[in-house]
Amino acid sequence: MSSFRPVHLHEIPRYWASRAPDAPCLYEAGAVIRYGELMHRIEGVRDWLAAQGVGVGDRVMVVGENCSEMVSVLFACSLLQAWPVNVNARLSPREVDTIRAHAEPQLTLFTGNVSDVAAAHAARLGAVPAGCTAMSDGVSALRASHATARVSDDEARAVATLIYTSGTTGAPKGVMVPHAGLTQFARISAQSRDLGAGDIAYAALPMSHVFGIATVLMATLYAGAALFLRPRFDADDVFAALASPGVTILQGVPTMFTRIMAVASGRGSASSSLDAQALAPRLRYLYTGGAPLDPTLKRDVEAWFGQPLHHGYGITEYAGSLFLTRQDAPRDDCSAGYIVEGVEIAITDADGLPVPAGERGQIRVRGPGVMRGYYRNPAQTAEALLPGGWLNTGDLGYLDADGALFISGRSKDLIIRSGFNVYPIEVEAVINAFPGVRQSAVVGRRTPDGNEEVVAFIETHGGDPDRPALDAYLRDSLAPYKRPAEIRVIDTIPTTASGKLLKQPLRAMLE
Repeated sequence: MSSFRPVHLHEIPRYWASRAPDAPCLYEAGAVIRYGELMHRIEGVRDWLAAQGVGVGDRVMVVGENCSEMVSVLFACSLLQAWPVNVNARLSPREVDTIRAHAEPQLTLFTGNVSDVAAAHAARLGAVPAGCTAMSDGVSALRASHATARVSDDEARAVATLIYTSGTTGAPKGVMVPHAGLTQFARISAQSRDLGAGDIAYAALPMSHVFGIATVLMATLYAGAALFLRPRFDADDVFAALASPGVTILQGVPTMFTRIMAVASGRGSASSSLDAQALAPRLRYLYTGGAPLDPTLKRDVEAWFGQPLHHGYGITEYAGSLFLTRQDAPRDDCSAGYIVEGVEIAITDADGLPVPAGERGQIRVRGPGVMRGYYRNPAQTAEALLPGGWLNTGDLGYLDADGALFISGRSKDLIIRSGFNVYPIEVEAVINAFPGVRQSAVVGRRTPDGNEEVVAFIETHGGDPDRPALDAYLRDSLAPYKRPAEIRVIDTIPTTASGKLLKQPLRAMLE
């Protein structure tokens, strides 16, 4: 497999369809779709799309939740050199309409077969049954009211998919993700986990997110392994899948593992060999990414499952993870691990000058996975894509002496309190270690004198924490300028559809 170097996405399922057509590929709703059958469906969808007028440089939007149709459309578009635009159906009507207006798809599909919210979007917009025999009867379609402009042939061939960011601070941006980056990372990710034909990966991470497409879908299929497809994440369902069909690879953003641990206490402990065999008989690899890892969560997950929780670092603007921890050398800390093949990194100050080794700074990267730009947004593309092929990630971090990366947070989340830098991730880690706290989110609030103060939102296991004890704990654990001026308990900290903590709504609550 190490010699297999696909150029375009569709070459991955085609490889296995020709070599192992009867091997399981997708577990969905009690059925098993094998590689040969999946490729047959992909080709059927390709022919149907072409009959609808979809060609080189067109966009095809899919409003839905994880299902085999989403997978088939993604690869069918690769065959046509069109751009798939997967959008999570749980977005609001305004958000879906904003993305659709910007992407200008020739065709929009809705996976109402697995998603009631997708069906609601279809009904609202007047979609009709797709009538494609290679897809479920529940899929509906909506044609553009006029012929949409196609991108150039060169751009069409280079870009694998258009992924819209969550747009937490404004209008969402369409990231043009290259084939070259996704296909290379599929190989790197599969090799980093020793993925093989016997593996089954849990696939609830939305395939509208780069984590779901690159790490879950592409890496698994590159290895000829199988996916257990789920339209949306449910912690109880995770345990059912671990038992049958016997998921071997469990991956998700940190909030997904927080939800898993919230229900784990009622299921005994997997820390003993007998419990581990009963609850997760085939599980061999745990991985989280998409957001910084909290040390308390890492400790709890590892104690419960009795194996390491691996970690990595990636962003939508780079196809696949930039850093990964090593399977054969799990770390005791919350580092994102080591740089992957083909990636270069620079830690700089605001002016782009290198900072001394070990100091925090802006993270800049380059490599084959760097996006081609933000679709129809040259101004923001120019801000992110720097001379020399460098990408400004917008994240802050540092490298330790052995080259491991530690993320300090987003540059826009940095709080400056009385001239001191406060990194929310550090304060959150301290709060999360307090008994009764499930997770926290820290934001800055402007004060009348132009300063900033620290405000913490916390989600508990139930009830209000012991405030005097919490105050005393924070006094002992944090410097005065890092301590929250206010702590608010809320039922649920808001997240994106992919499970990342959303801080903009929390800031809005303070205004």
